Amino acid sequence: MTTSTRGASKTPAVLVLEDGRIFRGRAYGAVGETFGEAVFSTGMTGYQETLTDPSYHKQVVVMTAPHVGNTGVNDEDPESKRIWVSGYVVRDPARVPSNWRSQRSLDDELTEQGVVGISGIDTRALTRHLRERGAMRVGIFSGAAVAEDAALLTRVKEAPEMQGSSLYGEVATKEAYVVPAIGPDGGAVPIGAAKFTVAAVDLGIKGMTPHRMAERGIEVHVLPATATAEDVYAVNPDGVFFSNGPGDPAAADGPVAVMRTVLERGTPLFGICFGNQILGRALGFGTYKLKYGHRGINQPVQDRTTGKVEVTAHNHGFAVDAPLDQVSETPFGRAEVSHVCLNDRVVEGLRLLDRPAFSVQYHPEAAAGPHDAAYLFDRFVSLMAAQGAQRA
Repeated sequence: MTTSTRGASKTPAVLVLEDGRIFRGRAYGAVGETFGEAVFSTGMTGYQETLTDPSYHKQVVVMTAPHVGNTGVNDEDPESKRIWVSGYVVRDPARVPSNWRSQRSLDDELTEQGVVGISGIDTRALTRHLRERGAMRVGIFSGAAVAEDAALLTRVKEAPEMQGSSLYGEVATKEAYVVPAIGPDGGAVPIGAAKFTVAAVDLGIKGMTPHRMAERGIEVHVLPATATAEDVYAVNPDGVFFSNGPGDPAAADGPVAVMRTVLERGTPLFGICFGNQILGRALGFGTYKLKYGHRGINQPVQDRTTGKVEVTAHNHGFAVDAPLDQVSETPFGRAEVSHVCLNDRVVEGLRLLDRPAFSVQYHPEAAAGPHDAAYLFDRFVSLMAAQGAQRA
């Protein structure tokens, strides 16, 4: 829950972690109170995309970059229609934005959308604390919400935990919509005239994802998280996509059941982030919560099918528990780990060897970057093309 009123940056604020660690600073954005899971993001750019990524729902994001807000906010870069983070933590916010695309300040945007934040704290110390103790519940309090430390800590401990939370339905579209394919001239291809049709199950999809597919001649039918297998196949898809999203994959039985139907029918399948965890569960693997997760735009991942190392964008607090160095037998044939994080050996991708299905844990559509993994959309196109050639 977030409550807020418009306020000034001189307003005192306090950040309280569930283990009792306290940081004191100044209000940034809206004044009031907010609760969520404290996580840190290592990206030095792309803060607007981070704020509007639905995968950050119910999370309080700590920026490790010390200076945030330099380029302001515009109406072209958001990944969705609103800011999703529960709270925002920065060390040194820009006093005045300076960029030719800027339309307003980040502080004003946070205030306008009721996002409670805090500035002027030692974010390096906070990040080190989270790395040592792990992601945990947190509260930010400013203005009239500031009270005795013990009372604030009690309220933080009463907030829900991320593990076990089903959140993807709260951020997904309620109505299906279509993103038309983009033609060679840069214009939209008429509905029904695209090279391929993809049914995309929205579990918290980012706007750039269907755009990346549209650039490749794909007409994308974005479906609600509650979509059934019948809904998916009603659009006569050449491929099916499962998006990123927030929460614990162990609480996503509905999407897992739909994916198993897709795998049984042998339709080309691609999953990103939460979609990778859904594929892991559909194949019979478990999932688990990482100590502090991967978030930022500088994570090294190796594509084990090519040996290539990519710098990638991440936002995940859960991972798939699959064996790294062996082929696994699943109800849908053989599967293997296709990508691995070089920092900690966490599974970053899966692929089936006997069916046209694969997934990655990171974000190949990344905006503002990096774009090392954009080829994965081409790999999806190749799977659909090969499937179409077999039918012909």
